[in-house]
Amino acid sequence: MQQTNCHPFRHGRWLWMHNGFLDGFDKVKRDLTIAVDPELYPEIEGTTDTELMFHLALTFGLEDDPPSAVARMIGLVETIGREHGVEFPFQGTIATTDGERLWAFRYSSEGKSRSLFFSTDVRALRELYPDNEELRNFGDESRLVVSEPLGDLPGVWNEVPESSYGVIQPGQDELHPFTPTTDAVGAARAG
Repeated sequence: MQQTNCHPFRHGRWLWMHNGFLDGFDKVKRDLTIAVDPELYPEIEGTTDTELMFHLALTFGLEDDPPSAVARMIGLVETIGREHGVEFPFQGTIATTDGERLWAFRYSSEGKSRSLFFSTDVRALRELYPDNEELRNFGDESRLVVSEPLGDLPGVWNEVPESSYGVIQPGQDELHPFTPTTDAVGAARAG
């Protein structure tokens, strides 16, 4: 295993992980790499699609607007992939955090994404399971985001719907629809 290819990837206070793949990565890697901001390019140390997607999202404004940056990044991946004959270029889930909030995305070009779940509010879980010692160890704002439910306690796990993203944050969490955009395609090619 090559350490530089292991997520989470980091830039400043941002972390990034991806569970999935870019189909035809060998065909699109060059075109996607060219779209990375030249100031960010030296930070790429490994050879994975995940690290490249992270740097594309940073290029498209991840630090200011994560949902828009991820939508632009996936839109570029899909456009370039299809230009290279890849029918369903993107598959997976993405999680990124600035240390205060976490954004978790579930999307695939085919509409058949890998699963993604988040835990119910810990306070509600303590009421459901007052005898569960482990729940007492979590802070009130704790959440788990996982690809598969851990255990089968009813009411603990909530599936993120297909083509959606969630924001885990202090206070009320959010769930929104997600659709990639192609507004970065022209800018990436002009860059």
